[in-house]
Amino acid sequence: MADDTDLDLLCTDAFTHMDVVRPTLDRIADKWTILILTVLCPRPSRFNAIKRRLDGITHKALADALKRLERNGLVTRTVLPTTPIGVEYAITPLGHSLRQPFEAICAWALANAQAVETASADYDRSKAS
Repeated sequence: MADDTDLDLLCTDAFTHMDVVRPTLDRIADKWTILILTVLCPRPSRFNAIKRRLDGITHKALADALKRLERNGLVTRTVLPTTPIGVEYAITPLGHSLRQPFEAICAWALANAQAVETASADYDRSKAS
């Protein structure tokens, strides 16, 4: 666990280099990236297998996200010599480098989901009054 000094240095460094940090975070911090990379982390998968694992994602949203992830070097796309032609997606070493921070975010979400729900409900009640 980082102490307050480490966090202050991290925040200062991020603030100083916001021109680099922001566009990079924009590329990885969208709605589906964490979930797609989580699906691909254990093994490569075909498009429909990824779609089945991600409840609620549309065909277009998944296709767009996979193209963006490929463009940013986080996944590879391989055309399989099958009939009909299949496509398999795999996580790259750069994509794997996000595993630890994404696992930490997922663990935080699991540990704090109820607290966030409670805070949201409390806020909504206070604004409705």
